[in-house]
Amino acid sequence: MIKIKIISLGKLKEKFFIDAAREYEKRLSSFCNFEAVEITPERLSENPTQNEIVNALKKEAAAIEKKIPQGALRIAMCIEGKQFSSEKFSKYINDAAINGRGCIVFLIGSSYGLDEALKQTADLKMSMSEMTFPHKLARVMLTEQIYRAFKILGGGTYHK
Repeated sequence: MIKIKIISLGKLKEKFFIDAAREYEKRLSSFCNFEAVEITPERLSENPTQNEIVNALKKEAAAIEKKIPQGALRIAMCIEGKQFSSEKFSKYINDAAINGRGCIVFLIGSSYGLDEALKQTADLKMSMSEMTFPHKLARVMLTEQIYRAFKILGGGTYHK
């Protein structure tokens, strides 16, 4: 069974986000070994300088790297990434599994994004939309899209 891991900066705190994430995580248990890992973002001053932001992103990247299994397919979630339809996303996941990638890791950064070096080492940079979403909502949306991908692959009626 393929392993899917979402590594995100920040913790879900609002009950509605927690409930939604848990529901899709529960549903995913039939299709994959799913894990969500939350990493505490670096603290920044009220109005951080660009240098402070860059240093924080580097520290966050080091914490993220420690959580990525060796040999995992890395997908960095970022605004400049490739956008997929749900069908094409499901095909991407299926192709990764067929090609022997036993683990797919999705990386969600803080409100300042992901460290540039971390994005460069990703197998894919992916964007959910040109719109901006709160990171916590993006995590729920991503979890739902992963679930939808498996339902598409299984020929389920969930996706219409």
